[in-house]
Amino acid sequence: MALTRNFRETILARVQTDIKFRDELLKDGVESMLSGDVDVGKALLRDYIKATIGFERLGAETRSSPKSLIRMFGPSGNPQARNLFAIVAHLQRQAQVTLHVTAQRNGSG
Repeated sequence: MALTRNFRETILARVQTDIKFRDELLKDGVESMLSGDVDVGKALLRDYIKATIGFERLGAETRSSPKSLIRMFGPSGNPQARNLFAIVAHLQRQAQVTLHVTAQRNGSG
């Protein structure tokens, strides 16, 4: 389902004014990817990047082509793990947050 322009603008505006929401968007993007929902994770991270650092600046700071980054997080993008985790690490530093993975057993055991 495609998001409407107004919805995207609302999300982008909130990311710029609500630090907790911004941090949750980054966390949710990474969690979605770790749980196997790569398309949702890429979409969340793409929105996060657009609303915070932007693809041009991210490319300059990571020595990556902005066009390559846009493709990486696009609907048909298939980022290599090395590139993806380098970008996530940079986004964490830029946001001054540290994400942690916690293992939990599903079900009764």
